[in-house]
Amino acid sequence: MEQFVSVGIDSPYPGAAARWWAAALEWSVVSSASDEAEIAPARNRRSPALVFLAVPEPKWGKNRIHLDIGTVDAGDRERTVERLIAAGATPIDVGHGDVPWVVLADPEGNELCMLPASEL
Repeated sequence: MEQFVSVGIDSPYPGAAARWWAAALEWSVVSSASDEAEIAPARNRRSPALVFLAVPEPKWGKNRIHLDIGTVDAGDRERTVERLIAAGATPIDVGHGDVPWVVLADPEGNELCMLPASEL
């Protein structure tokens, strides 16, 4: 039986990316080396890990896959958006139009969506 265990994300700075995402998701850095870093939720080890893999080039276009992050209520989502922006995320427009979620980019430019509680 197969099990989905991780998502690989290319990064020119895997350690820094892992630390940013661990703080953003309130997860833990499981391992970190010069060519690879892994984060995972501290409580639910069944959730897939994120593995940041070293690549020489920076991100150059829209991701074909991105992470959707949900919160329990609208106030919590707004606080999370503010916390991520303070940590280096940037609000972006990827042509999504009038939607109920907030689209951000991490410090390396990778897109993520902050979903409203109604989408969970």
